[in-house]
Amino acid sequence: MPDKLKYILLLLICFAANLAVAQINPTRPYNPANPYNPNNPYNPNDPNQRNGLRNDTARQGKQMSGDEMIDTLRKREQQARDTVIFTAKFIKVTNEALLKDSTQLFPIDTTLANFENYSPLFQPRSPKISLGSTIGLAARPLLFEPSKIIGFDVGLHALDLFLLTPQDIQYYNARVPFSLLSLYTAGAAEQYFKVLHTQNIKPNWNIGFNLNFVGSRNFYSNNHVLGQNVSDLNAAVFTWYESKSKRYNLLANLIFNNLKSPETGSILNDSVFTSASGSFDKSTEPVRLPNNFENWKTGGIYIKQFYYIGRIDTTIRKNTANILPTQRVSYTFNYNVTKYEFLQNDPDTYHVFPDYYFSSNRSRDSLTLTHLQNDFGYSFYLRGKSKQFVKNELKLDLGLTHDLYSYTQFVSDTTIDQYGSKQRLPDKKQDASFQNITIHGKLSYRFSDRVNLETTVNQIAVGHNFGDFLYDAKAVLAGNNKAGKIILNGYVQSSSPSLVTTNWISNHYIFHNSFKNQKTTSVSFNYINNPLQIDFKAEYFLITDYLYFAAQPGGIDAHPVQVASNINLLKVSLGKNLSWHDLHFDNYIVYEKTDYQSTLRVPEVYTYSSLYYNAYLFDALKMSTGMNVRFNTSYVAPSYAVGLGQFYNGANPTFSSYPVATVFFKGTIKQTNIFVAYDYANQGLFSKGYYTVNRYPQQDAALKFGVSWMFFQ
Repeated sequence: MPDKLKYILLLLICFAANLAVAQINPTRPYNPANPYNPNNPYNPNDPNQRNGLRNDTARQGKQMSGDEMIDTLRKREQQARDTVIFTAKFIKVTNEALLKDSTQLFPIDTTLANFENYSPLFQPRSPKISLGSTIGLAARPLLFEPSKIIGFDVGLHALDLFLLTPQDIQYYNARVPFSLLSLYTAGAAEQYFKVLHTQNIKPNWNIGFNLNFVGSRNFYSNNHVLGQNVSDLNAAVFTWYESKSKRYNLLANLIFNNLKSPETGSILNDSVFTSASGSFDKSTEPVRLPNNFENWKTGGIYIKQFYYIGRIDTTIRKNTANILPTQRVSYTFNYNVTKYEFLQNDPDTYHVFPDYYFSSNRSRDSLTLTHLQNDFGYSFYLRGKSKQFVKNELKLDLGLTHDLYSYTQFVSDTTIDQYGSKQRLPDKKQDASFQNITIHGKLSYRFSDRVNLETTVNQIAVGHNFGDFLYDAKAVLAGNNKAGKIILNGYVQSSSPSLVTTNWISNHYIFHNSFKNQKTTSVSFNYINNPLQIDFKAEYFLITDYLYFAAQPGGIDAHPVQVASNINLLKVSLGKNLSWHDLHFDNYIVYEKTDYQSTLRVPEVYTYSSLYYNAYLFDALKMSTGMNVRFNTSYVAPSYAVGLGQFYNGANPTFSSYPVATVFFKGTIKQTNIFVAYDYANQGLFSKGYYTVNRYPQQDAALKFGVSWMFFQ
């Protein structure tokens, strides 16, 4: 009997446990016939009875199905932001050029490649010469880099490197708000701060802004004189909208630039590197014009729209999807106002200027240019279908561009008012309005992803610069990954002389000239092999009626000159990178030869080498340390015309040339890149310093620091 009682008791315990478990079963459906069911936790008749669970939906009388409950739990999980780590993979970037033929997006660049070469003056494959190594001063290319611009050109380009243009704007697709802060500094001598923020306000609509600040007291003769400080501001607001159907795209931006660049006429001490005494403190060296500077201001709005008609194809390659149209129409609106000013506030004691026409000690030269552009385009694509790449594609682009220009030029002059008193006021010297109509077209045929042929035509058919043209042809022949690819290119160009060479009125320079169009013919061969890390390019240029600035022998009276004979120039460049484990040796060398070496003042040889070691430390720090060395052979240095903004062939100094080395350390920690560099580390080893432009010494050795932060919100 006791044994039977034990079994009966055990059975009762199991039955009671089963009832206890059943009371907290949330999956059991609600039975309306039994509104008070202890096995159902969602009793709509008792809002206070939750059985330990809060359910607002049940309280409102709405019953959720099983799928709705799963969706609710998924939504709660997605809103738990602390479980998601945002990285650069959430941000995609593109630009107007990449959207020209199709919709292409790429990941943002987070690598350390070329991070220490932040200055546009010291780009390894496009070096510049300037009035000093500080960014923000007048500069031009060291190597021969012809301009492929046709149509109206003011001719002022000394500060182009520091302007922000619509073509420089990058557009983003940001799944999370993204900010990038960058700071590069060499103390008071050089400061460069950049801010970028972008975010999607809708999945297909992105907005953002850029802010760039450049400030400098220079390496020489700052002496806390405000007129000798570089002060640049670039600001832009941009947006990219793409319709849900992927057919319509809108690119728009508002841009403002304010560049202030001192033009001091250089320091008085022309033997700062050669005299035995040298200079005790170069920041106190006197200059010829302490309070002179150029000021460029630009502001404009840019809107580009394009719409895809007909079938839309999509190619997928390397996890990247490109949207390809079969027909496309586009419209571009561009309105821009640019004001160039030169301000002289000092008497010309040291004869920097060749002469003066209105005032000996004060200049207020200005040119205001207004440009309105409307561009219409139509593109037609005929292609085969492929998911990996485009092949057998015929593409035709047709377009028409209307440009309307107006400009006014002022100088400061003495006038007599109605009461007979003398007043110094801005006096308009010239103004004009005109237009150009340009027709442009492009025909291309792509046999496969390895063979592509294209021809481009740009011709000004009506207007002020009638007859200007640029005809371009290119062929791309690619083998397999190991064979590399060959790019054959050639173009013929005829461009009108600029305004500054033909019709210019300022306090120190007045020109009224009639010149022929400058014509350039070029052919090039380019071989690129990524596995072998080789990039070889050979270019030939034939230039007719070359236009440049020169002065009388030994003089400073810069004026435009045109060469009647043909000029031949050969340019050969080779890039080759070597690596062994984590040790890398990158090299780039250029050879240039011309039969007018005294006119085209460029070095025959230029080299850039970078030796560095990569490592990964403590499972957190990606680092690279090494040395960059740049070198060019001696050449006849150009001079600079203050108040005209032109590099010209004046005196004929040839400066000794030595390597310039930079030792650097750079690394990445999570979302932050940082570098420390000692620029011109070998100063004193071969010489005390160096020049690239007559009378303008370059920087001394300087410790530089840079950091770039990425923020994902």
